[in-house]
Amino acid sequence: MKSLVLAEKPSVAREIARVLGCREQHKHYLEGPNYIVTWALGHLIELKMPEHYNPAYKTWRLEDLPIIPEKTGLNVIRQTSHQFRAIETLAKRPDIKNCIIATDAGREGELVARWILQKIRWKKPFLRLWISSQTDQAIRDGFQHLKPGKQFDRLYESAVCRAEADWLIGLNVTRALTTKYNEPLSAGRVQTPTLAMIIEREKEIQSFQPVPYWTIHANVGSVPAVWERNGEKRIFSKELAEQLYETLKNKQATVISVERKTKKEPQPLPYDLTELQRDANKRFGFSAKKTLSVLQRLYEQHKLVTYPRTDSRYLTTDMENTMLERLEAMKSGYGDEMASLLKHKGKAMAQRVFDNKKVTDHHAIIPTEERLDVGKLSADERKLYDLIARRFLALFYPACEYETVQAVFEIDGETFIARETRVVNAGFRCILEKQEEKMTFPIFKKGQTVSVRLEKKETLTEPPLRCSEADLLSQMEKYGLGTPATRADIIERLIETETVERKNGRFYPTPKGKQLIELVNEELKSPQLTAKWEKELEAIARGNGDPKTFLQNIRKQTDRLVAEIKQSERTYRPHNLTGSMCPECGSFLKERATKEGRLLVCANMACRFRKRKDPKLSHRRCPQCKKRMEIHEGKAGIYFQCRPCNVIEKAEEQKKAKLGQKERALLRKYSAENDSFSTSLGDLLKQALDKKKN
Repeated sequence: MKSLVLAEKPSVAREIARVLGCREQHKHYLEGPNYIVTWALGHLIELKMPEHYNPAYKTWRLEDLPIIPEKTGLNVIRQTSHQFRAIETLAKRPDIKNCIIATDAGREGELVARWILQKIRWKKPFLRLWISSQTDQAIRDGFQHLKPGKQFDRLYESAVCRAEADWLIGLNVTRALTTKYNEPLSAGRVQTPTLAMIIEREKEIQSFQPVPYWTIHANVGSVPAVWERNGEKRIFSKELAEQLYETLKNKQATVISVERKTKKEPQPLPYDLTELQRDANKRFGFSAKKTLSVLQRLYEQHKLVTYPRTDSRYLTTDMENTMLERLEAMKSGYGDEMASLLKHKGKAMAQRVFDNKKVTDHHAIIPTEERLDVGKLSADERKLYDLIARRFLALFYPACEYETVQAVFEIDGETFIARETRVVNAGFRCILEKQEEKMTFPIFKKGQTVSVRLEKKETLTEPPLRCSEADLLSQMEKYGLGTPATRADIIERLIETETVERKNGRFYPTPKGKQLIELVNEELKSPQLTAKWEKELEAIARGNGDPKTFLQNIRKQTDRLVAEIKQSERTYRPHNLTGSMCPECGSFLKERATKEGRLLVCANMACRFRKRKDPKLSHRRCPQCKKRMEIHEGKAGIYFQCRPCNVIEKAEEQKKAKLGQKERALLRKYSAENDSFSTSLGDLLKQALDKKKN
């Protein structure tokens, strides 16, 4: 008898199969003496769409809303149904004794597997592989300590509640807004409050009025001091600033006090996903989506870091024994930093990091015991690994010791304060950042009189900056919007729906986004509502919440939100209408920016007309300027055009269409490298094939 192992992705399945000795390869699975390893392709099952309950729902109509099924059903995703059928066939084999769920160890991973088992009507026992890294040792240990599948029932219930809540709220509100205002308007329990935060920041910026203020500086030798009164350094009265300056400018200062304090800064804890995304955005300009993508490769492909989608920054106490092995694995890339650490047998100085009570489903992101080979990493992978590695190494260095000095001066009854921070022992900071030497205070004595040079500066107050990705992630974390695993997708969703634009690393709301936030329900754009939901979902996962009550409340809320939209008297005006008319229905055309370029689409949602505004560039190069030529379709067929050079060439598309996929790919590759297109298609293909042979 064998165990059926269900992984979430083919790449993970292959690694598990290799460790388990499954060498017999098949199209949809790998088999060995004791295990059959198969895989999902992410979600293979989804909640049924409205048209599966009633074919009439395929057409979006306001009067049909809200759509609230008495009992939600599951549907096999058509595009990946072949893999589901393969799993279904394997499950029916008489030599299968149980199933081992090996999907990602988290809420979504649990949902991926459980929905598959539910759809194939699995009746046999099932176990759970729960690991935080993809190293061979972690996989072997995980299979030696499999957990009962029932232990994760509450996590599964939480995942189902999240999926159904998003379906009910997101689908109904999106359909209601779209049909009411005849415009694709997307809303949801996480994306809407996130959009609201971006727009609130924009309102602050637009309503901001700069105000001038003055500061008075006193240079005491090499020490800069600033005028202060009741903790305020700014003077908002020009008359007062000038009066103070004129009164004080030719007078000496008396030292009132000099206070020195020695402080310690503890080592920072390792990264969770959100903080890593914030730091990668600040340091390298990575989007949250890019950070997660690169991190996933470090986890799955290179096996150099632990599970990425974690919200914990602590480690379990039993991991203390693995520290030395992890350090030794990193030695090839961090030899200089490692020398002293290995002498202490990998003893972490930041002992507070080991705390079982503060570890949720997964511990913090740290390096694994896999040997580091920097040469195998891409530039982005090296950058991200270095962030994780140095934050981990900081645990083994002492705390940073520094001294703060505050000198208080008095000039004719007015107070000037100078402050300085001086590093005494850099400790962990020597591994995280370059240390700069600072000028130190001269020796001042209380009552000493010193000469000063006064300077008055005028400045304008500045508006707040627009949200960066790091800012937005911080706000989403603060209000519990989404999870570490979903926040990147939420941000990208706002961009895809054209409610937000990303410019120079900052987020700008679009005219569409500004109108949408005025149309959407007040309740839905409040981050407090989503934070409340997330707490309830977490309680369900911990066994302290009631899934039925949660979903009953969501159903009531869906009904209320849709009713509000139906009764609303607000209007929507498309900001991107053009003066052009649709050739099919006569409605105005709208201009949209998409990944395909700028498109003209019909404003009438019942009409499917769309055409490209910006001509698509082909792989064909202009024979004169060598730039890529535009591709057009005219009455005589497809042709290529270079507007600056006024060069037009016909294309032999019928012949190209008869070529196989490999031949077309080879021809495209060769054509891109070839500056001359005077030869026939047959000659080009022959040259390309000859080149490949040689």
